[in-house]
Amino acid sequence: MSKISKILVMVVTCVAVGYISGEVTRESVTTWYTTIQKPSFNPPNWLFAPVWTTLYILMGIAAGLVWAKIDDDKATVKKALLFFGIQLALNALWSILFFGLQNPLLALIEIVLLWLMIYETFIQFNKVHKTAAWLIIPYLLWVSFAMVLNASIWWLNR
Repeated sequence: MSKISKILVMVVTCVAVGYISGEVTRESVTTWYTTIQKPSFNPPNWLFAPVWTTLYILMGIAAGLVWAKIDDDKATVKKALLFFGIQLALNALWSILFFGLQNPLLALIEIVLLWLMIYETFIQFNKVHKTAAWLIIPYLLWVSFAMVLNASIWWLNR
């Protein structure tokens, strides 16, 4: 499989995970989420879809670039992609916990683990492909913001 094909597979995978997460989120955004207190720095709802779409595309490109290096160092690439897969699953789980179960505290605990896995993914990607690692940074920054937002929502609604 070519490098471009690997990138496309990973982008489609990430966007698909995002779409599924969005399905869990959609109903709660217009019902439960409107009833809870949010901090003054809460972004408008319309901002989340384009930000997440961009992040999923960047994540997919990064993972595809790493996957394309599989013949250079199979063990290191497999380890990097394992962490990527773990963080992607945790990414989807957060939406289920926060919006599906409407449980900001459980989501807060989980997003800390998600952040750690994203950071480890960055470290592992950096061993394989520097550009791929740097493509993860916007995601890490956004999840850092999301963690503060999640904590604030939990605090305001406890």
